[in-house]
Amino acid sequence: MSDSGLDILGSEPGDRRATRPGGRRAPRRGPRWGRIILVLALVGGIVFGGKVVWDKAGTYLNGPQDYTGRGSGEVVVEIPSGADGQAMARILAKQDVVKTAEAFYQLSLNDDRFSTIQPGFYQLRRKMSAAAALDGLTDTSNRVEGRVVIPEGSRVGQIVKAIAAGSEIPEADVTKVLDDPRELGLPPEANGNPEGYLYPATYTVEPGTTALELLQQMVKKTLDVENDLDIDTRARALGLSKEDVLTVASILEYEAARDEDYPKVARVLYNRIADGMPLQLDSTVSYVSKREGDVWTTPEERANPSEYNTYQNTGLPPGPIGSPGEKTIEAALNPAQGDWLYFFADKQGVTIFNTSFAKHTADCQKVYGAGSCGG
Repeated sequence: MSDSGLDILGSEPGDRRATRPGGRRAPRRGPRWGRIILVLALVGGIVFGGKVVWDKAGTYLNGPQDYTGRGSGEVVVEIPSGADGQAMARILAKQDVVKTAEAFYQLSLNDDRFSTIQPGFYQLRRKMSAAAALDGLTDTSNRVEGRVVIPEGSRVGQIVKAIAAGSEIPEADVTKVLDDPRELGLPPEANGNPEGYLYPATYTVEPGTTALELLQQMVKKTLDVENDLDIDTRARALGLSKEDVLTVASILEYEAARDEDYPKVARVLYNRIADGMPLQLDSTVSYVSKREGDVWTTPEERANPSEYNTYQNTGLPPGPIGSPGEKTIEAALNPAQGDWLYFFADKQGVTIFNTSFAKHTADCQKVYGAGSCGG
């Protein structure tokens, strides 16, 4: 310290602030702005925390926020397989069907109808109350789906039209896939021909399903049935291939009308093949001429040189003439025992079987008149 009472820094005792040139003291720097920022942060935290607490208290006291009424507009909502109440609630809230996920979730915990909701697509409205949304999901009429019905015996052309009529899949899309069937999953014995491998059944078609996906499903169903019936093993026991069995079954769909007649018609076919006789089936001839509506064919149609013409060729045609169902496939694998070589269906759809051509002709003419029945 100097005698003047000033320290070597030019400060009064106890004053640690440096003196600027000219004798002015430097302004205080320090925690003032930091304290202000800290205070503001604390206030903001209190406000935010208070809002959270208030919202939670409001939810606890008044229930979660919810729309009222049945809503308006339209929206398609997908409920995936395995979705629980929380997953459904999030989906509905995300698409603004319900105001909050919590509103629907809480309702799902206390309403037994929730367990009946099936996966799929639903036509709902936006801004629905949670209760209205649950009503919509449990009303099966709100499910958005196509229903494609493929009857037994349907041929590829008929199946194309049925898909277009029963779903949103354009006919052109189906035809495009069938024209290049490499991705259908057809077995090697099909030789790239989907005829007979598009299984007859009723298919539920969800929105967004492509032609390829639906056709693959049909082919897979055929292969599943083949496995279930053990076609490979049972066909070999008859001296047939799997393709032969499907071909015979497809013929049965057209040549008989009653379940009990299928095994007998199958036996007639096998007997004639064993004897080297042509099958002489109008069903295979009409497959080539694309005749529909009756079981008869003309002399001109029967003169067609196609391999499917069983008047002109012996043995089975080269492949199925339609999509057989399980009953006819089973009949082809398990033919009745008998030595019949001829059959015809009367006007009531009852099939008459005979072992001789003379008896066959006589019985047939009794029903349809002279000159109307051939071999």
